[in-house]
Amino acid sequence: MNRRAFICGLSGPELTLGEADFLAAAQPAGIILFARNVENPEQVWRLIEAARDAAGSPVLVLVDQEGGRVQRLAGPHWPRYPAARAFAHLGATDRERARQAAWLCARAMAHDLRLLGFNTTCAPVLDVPVAGADNVIGDRAYGEDADTVIELGGAVAEGLLAGGILPVMKHIPGHGRAMADSHFALPVVDTPLAELEASDFASFRALKTLPMAMTAHVVFTAIDRHAPVTVSAKAIGEVIRGFIGFEGLLMSDDLSMRALSGTLEERTRSCLAAGCDLALHCNGKMQEMAAVAMSASYLEGAGLRRFEAALAQLKEPEPFAAEEAEEARAEALAALA
Repeated sequence: MNRRAFICGLSGPELTLGEADFLAAAQPAGIILFARNVENPEQVWRLIEAARDAAGSPVLVLVDQEGGRVQRLAGPHWPRYPAARAFAHLGATDRERARQAAWLCARAMAHDLRLLGFNTTCAPVLDVPVAGADNVIGDRAYGEDADTVIELGGAVAEGLLAGGILPVMKHIPGHGRAMADSHFALPVVDTPLAELEASDFASFRALKTLPMAMTAHVVFTAIDRHAPVTVSAKAIGEVIRGFIGFEGLLMSDDLSMRALSGTLEERTRSCLAAGCDLALHCNGKMQEMAAVAMSASYLEGAGLRRFEAALAQLKEPEPFAAEEAEEARAEALAALA
């Protein structure tokens, strides 16, 4: 089945008839769930099955499940996972234990997600925050230097893949210097290119073989002073595909965020023309979803190959010790206390 180059959200905990018809007709490459779609494990499983049946296969089924303050599946039905920064705190006294804990927590999280029918999570965050930056990244980052982010973010990606879940590294090529939250405003970064390459871009370059990545709605004036990365052919071509060398499936961040300008139709066409493989729209509003769908082309050529290559990396989970994962969660959470 042909897939259109977009990912969409859903309005609530049950698939409506209108949404079922839309998914069947629009044929999105993916669906993404949020807290508004989540009540309990059985309900989430039913929703995913219904959406997958309507959309057809193959389709990505995504969620933002990082741990900490970005955890769409939360208590009382799912474990509390630590924020990324907890592993850096743990690593201050035992670096190897921190890496092991990051892997175990990711492996356990993958187990949770796979039971429900997910195959993708939008993690790990590989941004390297700087002092004074907006707190939109904050403790979602695995450290304050590229080497720590590479080590711990890489362990998380490995744990997710071992559990049969595709990781999406974000926000490529880096959101750590943003002085504004791109949900509400357009961040502009004036840092020289050499400094960006040595720090901000380094974590993504080191982990460039991961299957998927999400763009940053950030303007880097050293690259393209006129457009944020998501809609900049220069930033995607020269930095993401060029300097970083990422060859995997590239999705935009949410097109409904206020960092972007223009209509949703314009945003969709612009991000795909710039080099994103998939346009992401999250809020589940049908009129907006229809606008994105009408503006998204069918996957073909390199985009289709990257989509198929990402799905090909899904595999049956390797065994893991649930008790070890629980101990790792507790240890990382204690490090935050």
